[in-house]
Amino acid sequence: MSEIRFDGKTAIVTGAGGGLGRCHALELARRGANVVVNDLGGSVDGSGGNSEAAEKVVEEIKALGGKAIANGSSVTDDKGVQKMIDDTMNEFGRIDIIIANAGILRDKSFTKMGMDDFELVVDVHLMGSVKPIKAAWEIMKEQQYGRLVVTTSSTGLYGNFGQTNYGAAKLGLVGFMNSIKQEGAKYNIKCNAVCPVAATRMTESIMPPAMLEALKPEYVTPGVMNLVKEDAPTGMVLSAAAGAFSMSQIRETKGAFVGTGDALTAEAVAAKWDQITDDSTMTHFEQGGGHTGNFINLIKEATGG
Repeated sequence: MSEIRFDGKTAIVTGAGGGLGRCHALELARRGANVVVNDLGGSVDGSGGNSEAAEKVVEEIKALGGKAIANGSSVTDDKGVQKMIDDTMNEFGRIDIIIANAGILRDKSFTKMGMDDFELVVDVHLMGSVKPIKAAWEIMKEQQYGRLVVTTSSTGLYGNFGQTNYGAAKLGLVGFMNSIKQEGAKYNIKCNAVCPVAATRMTESIMPPAMLEALKPEYVTPGVMNLVKEDAPTGMVLSAAAGAFSMSQIRETKGAFVGTGDALTAEAVAAKWDQITDDSTMTHFEQGGGHTGNFINLIKEATGG
């Protein structure tokens, strides 16, 4: 199997001052990419900030013989994001890869969570992924090339107590990916999502030491390289932890046609509940039209249309 290389390509990695982002940035550089190391340098909850962490990663990359620049912009700030794009183009002349990794945590039960905590987490994770991609979108279209990765979470896919804000943002990114992959297809722009479990600043307080050792962030990065390579898939959610990988999907049962008019009652739905929820008929739809088409087929089957 040929080596995965990124020679001549330029990658932006947000939240790359430590943890997963740092590992992604270093590996891209090892494989030949020019790298823009973005990190606000704030604390886990998003407060504070300086570019020292990003500068250190740039030094690591240069020590490897790679090319990199640091950027301390907040991914939520429109002017800062545009500066990141402008700096990248001025330095390297193109943008081929964006790995949207920046994130914060403000965990609380929904009862105790203020709307400011909810809105900030959604802003950083969801809009902080959308804004850099939007700012680079026309560049990638003109190049006829782009590889995008957003970072989702098991909280978004399956839920976790005390993380309603985080879960809403992380599943929102999957919805964004599912649509942007379609808009990017004609321009050779691909978008995927990684769902990592890793020992980072965001998880060190909730995992025991032995688990933290097994869940090194560098064990996620080889999977991410496959999401941004030349022949990458598109629209995939790659789950990754401790050197193991799997694919996550949203799926739907075939369902059942119940009826219309007077025949359609709550009781009639209840009578077909087992058929509606029969998980032996699960299907993954590549786009929203497949979901609609399934209902059209159900109606045709039931009515002979």
